[in-house]
Amino acid sequence: MKTLKFKTNINCGGCVSKVTPFLNKQEGIESWEVDTANPNKILTIESDGATEEDVKSTLQKVGFKAECLNSN
Repeated sequence: MKTLKFKTNINCGGCVSKVTPFLNKQEGIESWEVDTANPNKILTIESDGATEEDVKSTLQKVGFKAECLNSN
């Protein structure tokens, strides 16, 4: 399992509800959450195969941006 962190422009509950169905059906994502209280709107993903590019591509389809912060 790998943890991926992204700086995003997902900044409210409405935005979270827009991305939820897309991230939930994304293959290789075990779990995810967005810290909308953080100024950088950090999206944390527990990846079971999904790559940074997979996540960025999925969010772009819904109209959001994601910039990878780190992975471990």
